[in-house]
Amino acid sequence: MRSLKVLFLFFTLASVSAQDLQTAKPENLWHNFTYDMGNVFGGVGYAYSRPFHWQGNDWANAGLLTGGTLLLFVVDDEINDWTNGFSEDVPDLIKDYGHEYGSPENNYMLTGGVYLAGLFTKNEKLRRTGVLLISSATAGGFLQQVSKRIIGRARPKSGDSSGTFDPLHLNRVYNYDSFPSGHAMLAFSNAYAIAKQFKSPWVKAGIYTVGLIPGFVRIVDDFHWFSDVAFSTVLSIFIVESIDRYLDAKYDEKYNQDTKKLSWNLSFGPQTLGVAIRF
Repeated sequence: MRSLKVLFLFFTLASVSAQDLQTAKPENLWHNFTYDMGNVFGGVGYAYSRPFHWQGNDWANAGLLTGGTLLLFVVDDEINDWTNGFSEDVPDLIKDYGHEYGSPENNYMLTGGVYLAGLFTKNEKLRRTGVLLISSATAGGFLQQVSKRIIGRARPKSGDSSGTFDPLHLNRVYNYDSFPSGHAMLAFSNAYAIAKQFKSPWVKAGIYTVGLIPGFVRIVDDFHWFSDVAFSTVLSIFIVESIDRYLDAKYDEKYNQDTKKLSWNLSFGPQTLGVAIRF
């Protein structure tokens, strides 16, 4: 009788184990790749849909971004005159890096490399980082390409003032596609996403500084106005934060659990106006 009980228990455990094996998801390369690419497109869609779900603080942040951009717009010509005064002093190495790193081709080489490294080493954290990089670049890149054609703002190198526009073109009109800055958006999206992997504020600051170089170079070489770059940099933060929240529900690795949400503090005082961004 005892042997029958043992035999019954053995078959029960074997049946449960077999059931688990049948229902378990196949953790192979192709499965991970298709799952990640689905999250890339899901993240882009999630970022684009956020304005339909905004609440009070979100609208306040959008208002501050718009208002800050308009304030910078007023002084764009003066800032451009100032940067022209030292543009020749910027080392060629910095300029070359700024122009090349923010280009879409080199951007996707970097983001794709990070993702493939995570995929082939079966490192979920690295895979997730790659997905965040690719989806953020895709969301920001498509948005800025459409915006350039709609807005049609003159570049500084066109010789026109910052208030000159030639809007609503299906095809790209060179020298009238200044706003926003694609180089600044792609470069700082990468920097902000990569910096999320580290807790040290000094490491983060170093990565952010590297990510700001392309935007700076595009200003001093008369490809963009200061307001173009400032708007694009802050918008890239919004996009990365939005997609990262989406990915929290898709991956077990959550490297940003202790990261505070982006916050703005607007302070007024006698002859003082200050905006502090904490991220």
